[in-house]
Amino acid sequence: MNLWWRLALRWGRARNAPQCSIWDEARTSFRVVPTDLDVLGHMNNGRYLTLMDLGRYDLLKRSGWWDEADERGWFAVVAGQTITYRKELRLGQKFDLTTRVVGFDERWCYLEQRFMVGETVHAHALVRTRFLSKSGGSVAVEDLEEALGGFPDHLRVDAWMREWTHQTRVPSSPS
Repeated sequence: MNLWWRLALRWGRARNAPQCSIWDEARTSFRVVPTDLDVLGHMNNGRYLTLMDLGRYDLLKRSGWWDEADERGWFAVVAGQTITYRKELRLGQKFDLTTRVVGFDERWCYLEQRFMVGETVHAHALVRTRFLSKSGGSVAVEDLEEALGGFPDHLRVDAWMREWTHQTRVPSSPS
């Protein structure tokens, strides 16, 4: 239930928050609440992944890309993610979640998300996403590039990201 309240709050704040470009780094502020905690009293590792959904939503909504994709009948799904936890987050602690697009390859969109307290990184994640069409199938990266008016030159997918994608591939099930 906690996520629904946070989603509603995020939706409301996104309507009044400064707009950004899809290529900007979105900063989404949170506070650790009791339902985020595990038995050790710090934020549960799974809660990070849940809040990352809200960070991606915030970037998409504030950039206008959420509505644009919806008009085209597209929606984003997470296909893979890797996260490294560096420092714990405790009850009541304020933190920011930064979200930015880092690149595209021939199939995937890659995003970086960081949990920050001031300038200190508490957790760092790489997320592999794909856009799907409500009518079925995947949206080609070329179609995304056209819809976005091209990709900036600074975006890049490092070799380790491609290797991570290759190594974590799940084989198709036999029919």
